[in-house]
Amino acid sequence: MDEPGRQLPPTLTGFAGIGRYWDRSFARPAAKILPGEYYVTVADELITTVLGSCVSACIRDRVLGIGGMNHFMLPISSAQGWGGRRDLLSTAARYGNYAMEHMINDILKAGGHRRSLEAKVFGGASIIQGLGNVGEQNIAFVRDYLDTEGVPLVNEDVGDVHPRKVAFFPATGRALVKRLRTLHNDTLVSREQAYRDEIVRQPVAGEVELF
Repeated sequence: MDEPGRQLPPTLTGFAGIGRYWDRSFARPAAKILPGEYYVTVADELITTVLGSCVSACIRDRVLGIGGMNHFMLPISSAQGWGGRRDLLSTAARYGNYAMEHMINDILKAGGHRRSLEAKVFGGASIIQGLGNVGEQNIAFVRDYLDTEGVPLVNEDVGDVHPRKVAFFPATGRALVKRLRTLHNDTLVSREQAYRDEIVRQPVAGEVELF
């Protein structure tokens, strides 16, 4: 919800369902994304999320300040486990490509240019027992994807065992990360487990061709 007296700028097409509010700490509009979501903006607003095993790629046009953030986890392929690096046709790789390509496509549709894109990556902590190196696989996928697509990775804060709260400012490229040393409840873990279960059940949507 927006704070009384503070008007939020209109969203780009397709992002009306993202939770937005007026952030009093930074005195600007903000969008909060959850697992499986992404948000792209042309306005001077921040995008924030809390990450555990999931990763977020923060991508922007460094000239125009158009950019966005996603929040995703690679699903387990029943046939190949975490196969994103080993087999580009695996469920994991297709899902990761989907998560990245849709956001990049919307940045380009909003006026960004591929030659000016840059990225920062966060998350991939080891917080869910019994999932092995899921965080490491998420990190490896994002790094490989950006390298393949020729998008420079200018900074990252990944791995370890601590969840992170991330705030990204596409207009300037500034990113703030707070490592959460303690969790007073299991909300984040439960949210990521529910998200993992959901993406295992849901089929991957059609491929997207970047332009």
